Amino acid sequence: MKRILNFLFFIILVTYGILYVSGYSWFLEGIAKIYLTGHTTNYLSDYEVFDNRIIHASKTPKKWDFHEKYNKITSSKTLEDYNSKNHTVAYLIIKNDSILYEKYYDGYSFESKSNSNSMAKSFVSALLNKAVQDGYINSIRQPVIDFFPNLKGPFSKKVTLEDLTSMSSGLDWQEEYYSPFSVTASAYFIDDLSSVILNQKIIEEPGKKYEYLSGATQLLGMVISKATGKSLSDYLYESIWDPLGMEQEALWQLDSKKNGMEKAFCCIASNARDFAKFGKLYKDYGKWNNQIIIDSSYVVKSISPRFKESTEYGYGFWLGKWNENKVFWMQGHLGQYVFVIPEENVIVVRLGHRKGERNGRDYFTYLDEAFKILNKIY
Repeated sequence: MKRILNFLFFIILVTYGILYVSGYSWFLEGIAKIYLTGHTTNYLSDYEVFDNRIIHASKTPKKWDFHEKYNKITSSKTLEDYNSKNHTVAYLIIKNDSILYEKYYDGYSFESKSNSNSMAKSFVSALLNKAVQDGYINSIRQPVIDFFPNLKGPFSKKVTLEDLTSMSSGLDWQEEYYSPFSVTASAYFIDDLSSVILNQKIIEEPGKKYEYLSGATQLLGMVISKATGKSLSDYLYESIWDPLGMEQEALWQLDSKKNGMEKAFCCIASNARDFAKFGKLYKDYGKWNNQIIIDSSYVVKSISPRFKESTEYGYGFWLGKWNENKVFWMQGHLGQYVFVIPEENVIVVRLGHRKGERNGRDYFTYLDEAFKILNKIY
């Protein structure tokens, strides 16, 4: 038995050595925090096993109003079956800035934290505008190389902050969430995220075409942090979280306590009601209680496509139509959504463990079912 244990220990040491030498030492982190917990990708509560920075609740928290018909309309069997099948944890409908319907599952409540995944990209886009408004950054067209002169690649001098937030960076990156050896996985697990990003090259001419790459948002987050001299969490708090009266504290995952870099491409742990407030901010073109938080011209740009060939994405937001109405939304891996339908003055939030349709069209079901509820009143 002792000989077997010694052999296994030897195998583990050799495996670790191979992974370390080959640059995959972070893979063991992934095994421990994801795969040994029974998951094949990240999950809603994985903030509990990573380092985080606190985004404090607002000093002046603002509660949502409740609609006079709050939770008086019964949802359809279709919605309940869909939410059950896809392990929804929160489903929220807001009409005319009042909560009309909300339901929580799997032990979650209106206070429960849930990993935003890539919905964080929408917040980072907003912080870019704030940094311009506050004078930390000249404009969204400022070159990235002004902040990181060591940026690599034949097109490193051409890429701008606008290219990063509109997903047209030309960055050498493979957007893969399930392969444990992908660059996206390394960004999630490694303890020095900046080193991963700055080792990627700008290999295509930026600003020419849309290609969704998490590394682009991470690089943008690094620029914002460097330009402001503040952590992304602190800047988000003072710029958005506090002014919007967020009721609960949130957490933003870090690469490590030592390096303290937020995972800008993902991973703000918050709740459905507070996420919805950010949707309201953009619905109202950047105003909150008659205060300009985000410049309205930037909001318009954010919820409009940059490239006519790629109408599905703007500047940190996804774009589409529902029943001929314009819809824009925040979206995260595993089906995290904050939908905004401005013409109807409606916000719909869905958070959950699993996405419905692989092609990303499951949002039609969540909107269809929301309007079945709304149409019983309006």
